[in-house]
Amino acid sequence: MSAQLAPQSADLRANSALRLTRRGRLLLIGLPLMLAAAVALTLVGFFTAPAMAAAGGLGPGPAVTVTVGSGQTLWDVAVLSAPDRNPHDVIFEIAQLNGLDGDIVHSGQQLLVPSSH
Repeated sequence: MSAQLAPQSADLRANSALRLTRRGRLLLIGLPLMLAAAVALTLVGFFTAPAMAAAGGLGPGPAVTVTVGSGQTLWDVAVLSAPDRNPHDVIFEIAQLNGLDGDIVHSGQQLLVPSSH
């Protein structure tokens, strides 16, 4: 009896070995590679973002001082200072540069406005 069990158990061990399909090998190798690439891209972005901000890639650019004329609105100042840009964006930057709470400006008021860039 024991002679018969030994060959069968050897056959079972040979048949029960782990076998990966082509799709399984792709998943086993591809998933860690994709995760490593995502981590590498995240780290590259994390370390280069401060350099871009310091180089002037982010935030408002250089500003010039403008005196508000009689009857001028903030819209007029934005259109005159940067005619090639969207006035809404320029008004937002003017408000940030000057700490304005609203959109009211007075004749003779000096404002920092972003120069055309």
